[in-house]
Amino acid sequence: MEDASDEALMTAYLHGDQAAFEKLFGRLAPSIHGFFLRAFGSRALADDLLQTTFLKVHRARKQWNRDKKLRPWLFSIAARVRLDELRRKYGLREDIGAEAVEEAAEKAPRPETTDPAVAADVKARVHAALEKLPESQRVVVHLHRFEGLTFGEIAKILGTSEGAVKLRAFRAYAELREELGDLL
Repeated sequence: MEDASDEALMTAYLHGDQAAFEKLFGRLAPSIHGFFLRAFGSRALADDLLQTTFLKVHRARKQWNRDKKLRPWLFSIAARVRLDELRRKYGLREDIGAEAVEEAAEKAPRPETTDPAVAADVKARVHAALEKLPESQRVVVHLHRFEGLTFGEIAKILGTSEGAVKLRAFRAYAELREELGDLL
């Protein structure tokens, strides 16, 4: 079971194998948690949203298409959980579309990194540069760079066009190059 693919583990879970689910959770939870941590900057909130995501995965498990990769499907669920949290955070109605939610998130002020000892560290600088990006760009960078998803997969997850995702990525990477140019 150690070498089993995510899709094989999910199939086993669909057939009632609890150990397969635990293995799958152990593999994928850190990525999903990181997705939420980068989006909101709060470990407690990331923990809560991770639980919500896997509860939704459990409820929707029979809807997973076995002919498709599991990871993009799982991140689609996580992306919807993220949008729901953004709606809640900004007091938006549930029927507000993803683009309007992203726009509200981009207009909201982001907290600055204040720990000078950590700011000197390269990792902290990269994190701070990511935090400065608009949410819609940050989520694309996370899914592309940290999760290894293609722009087409990201477009499906976010419910937008591949061209829009590529444009967000282009702008984000250009901003990161400008911000972190001395590290390159």
